[in-house]
Parts: sequence; structure tokens; C-alpha cells
Amino acid sequence: QVQLVESGGDSVQSGGSLRLSCAPTGNGYSNYHLAWFRQSPGKKREGIVAIHSGGIDAAYADSVKGRFTISRDYGKNIMYLQMNRLKPEDTAMYYCAAGQLTWGGNVLTEARYTYWGQGTQVTVSS
Repeated sequence: QVQLVESGGDSVQSGGSLRLSCAPTGNGYSNYHLAWFRQSPGKKREGIVAIHSGGIDAAYADSVKGRFTISRDYGKNIMYLQMNRLKPEDTAMYYCAAGQLTWGGNVLTEARYTYWGQGTQVTVSS
């Protein structure tokens, strides 16, 4: 069983930066692939970035590639999402997810993740 707690959401101006954190609790943090999804009102949840359990690979959606960076701190058991050059269209609730999927194919698919956090709100104003 893994519980995920997100933090770091805030309101920022367009072009600004934020760093989100996801702190899994429970056992086996390093055994899980982790990902960030986001959902805006009226839209489907979108997978934006995922990182391999061993940190050896990451996948980014085109919408965030080059602006967002995912990382894992195994000593602190925390995953980070550094978000730079934020745009109003990045406004959403951001969710951390964990799963033991077989890495490969589309790792940004919601159904492949088992555990979910409650979300943290990011609002970007123009």
C-alpha cells in the first residue's frame, strides 16, 4: 500500500516557475514508477510526465517537454516536478501517481497507475 501526498501548488504569473513535490509513504517507494497527471475543469485527466522506478528513464508529454523536469530523491523518498515557463494553459489540479507497470509503451496512461494522491492546485495567470 502506498499513499501519496502532493504539495507545492500555488498561483503564479505566466512565465513563472513552481516546484511540486510528491512524498510517498509506505513501503517500497523505489519499486514504483511515478508520474504526474493534471486535470482542468471540464477536461480529461492528462498524463504529463513519468519516471522509472530506478530513475533511469522519463517520459514527457509534448505539452510540457522542455519546460518541466521530473526527478526523484531516493534518500528523502520524494519526487519533484520542476515547472518552468508556466503558461495559463498549465492551470490544473496536479496529481501524483504510482504504479508497478511494465515500463514501456505509453507510460502516461492513467489506467496503468494504482495509487493516487489528492492533488495540488496550480493556477497560472496571464
